[in-house]
Amino acid sequence: MPKLGMEPLRRKALVDAALKTIGSHGSLDVTMSDIAREAGVSAALAHHYFGSKQQLVIATIRSLLSELRANAVAALKGVEAPHERLSAIIRISFGAEQFVPETIAAWLAFYAEAQRSEETRRLLVIYASRLRSNLLHALRPLTSPAQAEKIAEGTAALIDGLYIRQSLKAAPLSITASVTLVEDYVMGQLNRATNSLPLTLPLSPLNGERE
Repeated sequence: MPKLGMEPLRRKALVDAALKTIGSHGSLDVTMSDIAREAGVSAALAHHYFGSKQQLVIATIRSLLSELRANAVAALKGVEAPHERLSAIIRISFGAEQFVPETIAAWLAFYAEAQRSEETRRLLVIYASRLRSNLLHALRPLTSPAQAEKIAEGTAALIDGLYIRQSLKAAPLSITASVTLVEDYVMGQLNRATNSLPLTLPLSPLNGERE
């Protein structure tokens, strides 16, 4: 008889193993046995908990989304100034845990899978919608509604594009450089829209920064 409380631990171990295995391979061309081996459990147990590799993949994406949401809630708690909110939102997307090469590779594999799986596509749309909503909330007090929409779309595209550049491993940017690039884009767009004196986003140290 399995020990009480082991199921949540084993589920998490399998989700973590799926992220690592998929990231290492750079695709979803892995088996439940591969993932189970990484988690230190049997393939039969992995099937028992998740039913299929597809359901384990979905659980892994949900785990990443939950982590991003929790980070956003924590970072934005008590932050009211629009410029500070913008800075926090950008930095959330470049947390050290999101820049781990295997995690970046896994995200790209999930995007490829979204072309075939409606459930995967729906979850990635949720991610995109949350990022856009957070950006718009911070941008609307600073510029017109039309400009806020335009800048939010450009900022989200730049964030996603930097992930793709990371996957190429061709002179990848550090976390600090990536954040600065996105912040400069946002401030440049806002300054152009308002014809005001140059604005800057508040700088704060990044946790787990990688140079």
